[in-house]
Amino acid sequence: MTHSQTLLLEELERRNYSQTTTRSYLRAVEDLSRHFNRPAEELRPEHIREYQAYLFRERHLTANSVSQRVGALRFFFNKALRRNWSVEETPYPKKPQQLPIILSREEVARLLACALTPFHRTILMTLYATGMRRAELANLKLSDIDSQRMVIRVQGGKGRQDRDVMLSPKLLGVLRQHYRSLRQKPATWLFPGGTYHTADRPIDPKVVWYACREAAQRAGLGKQLHPHTLRHCFATHLLEAGADLRTIQLLLGHRDLKETSIYLHLSSRHLHATASPLDSLPLFDQPANGPRTK
Repeated sequence: MTHSQTLLLEELERRNYSQTTTRSYLRAVEDLSRHFNRPAEELRPEHIREYQAYLFRERHLTANSVSQRVGALRFFFNKALRRNWSVEETPYPKKPQQLPIILSREEVARLLACALTPFHRTILMTLYATGMRRAELANLKLSDIDSQRMVIRVQGGKGRQDRDVMLSPKLLGVLRQHYRSLRQKPATWLFPGGTYHTADRPIDPKVVWYACREAAQRAGLGKQLHPHTLRHCFATHLLEAGADLRTIQLLLGHRDLKETSIYLHLSSRHLHATASPLDSLPLFDQPANGPRTK
């Protein structure tokens, strides 16, 4: 690790950033340095802008991914190295406002049924039943499952915020069966890592992504799915069932209700609650082949 990366790590630790954010920021600085074959601390804002264009043009990264890189590099230069560059010198890319893919309840059931292994099915069921992010699920501990209050404690979520989510009785039964099926009973982690899930560490979040990808391919849904899709389905299906936005916001761990309001655009109940203005027009029936002309 270079001196500048050490400074970055110390600054992240001093601010108590999560391990996920720390790894992401370190990778971003390392990738920037590798791209220019120079120490990152020698680079200027024009290098960042050139690198940003390269990420779009050559690497074909999404606007969200590039924004994360830019945010990491801003932190590195402005906070760790105290450069005090202006925001205009390293602008964020404009993000397209795209609605996420939502599965119907029948498609979710098909996805779960097509999981590659019972371990994968338990992971996918937990994602859908709780709306967790994949890193939050990977780091679940046995002590987070409260069967007395029927809640699951999500610790160290995005922004280092803890929250409680509901524990479905059906999910509780699945989790108990999952625990009984483990070759070696874990002392800490609900989803232990290792080849046979016997390691004293949690699974890598990539396992969650792999479980979703394999199930989607086997189910033949014909849609690009990832673990976050089940989080979107969780929120949308709750809204369609009558849950209010504020409750969904708390369950998802959103800081701002604006983040949660996107599900109003996805809920079929809300979309169908208002009739199209076409339905109110006094149209007369036209012949199937259209009006006659002279």
